[in-house]
Amino acid sequence: MEKISPELSSSTKKRGYEILSQVIDSIPYISFLGVVFERADDQIKAILPFKDELIGNPSLPALHGGSIAAFLEISAIVELSWMQIRRQIEAEENVTDFLEDLRPFFLPKTIDFSVDYLRSGLPSDAYAHATVNRAGRRYASVHVEAWQDNRNKLFAQATGHFLMPIKK
Repeated sequence: MEKISPELSSSTKKRGYEILSQVIDSIPYISFLGVVFERADDQIKAILPFKDELIGNPSLPALHGGSIAAFLEISAIVELSWMQIRRQIEAEENVTDFLEDLRPFFLPKTIDFSVDYLRSGLPSDAYAHATVNRAGRRYASVHVEAWQDNRNKLFAQATGHFLMPIKK
C-alpha cells in the first residue's frame, strides 16, 4: 500500500477538490439523496441532510435502512475516489494539465458491503466518515461510521470491499 504524503500545495489541493467535485457530480444517486461533503484537513465527512422521504418507519420515526446503507456506501466510494485522485495528482508532473488529460474516471466497484445497524436513525441530519483500511492496485477495504448528534454514539457502521479501477 502506497503512503500518500500529508502535504500538498494549496493549488494542488484545489485542483484535486475540483476533480473530486466532478466525480461526485457524476453519481446521480448522491444528488437524489441530497448527500453533501465537507473537507477539512484532507478528511472528507459526508452529510445526509434529513428530509421526510428518508423515513422508513413513520411510527418511530426512523430513517429507512436502505437510505442508511446507500449513504454509507456513497461515503466509502467517495473516500476511495479521493484517495485515487490524490495519488494521481502526486504522480503528475504538470498538475495544470491534469483535468484536460483526465480520462473518464472509473469508480470503484462494490464487491460486498456489510452494514451494522446499531440503533434507529433519528429524523435528523446524519454524518459519516470512511477510513480506507487497505488499498492496493486491484482491491480496497473500507470501514465507514455514521452518527447523528454525537460522534461517539454511532447509529450505523459498515465494512465494504471494492474492486479498484484499472489505470489506463
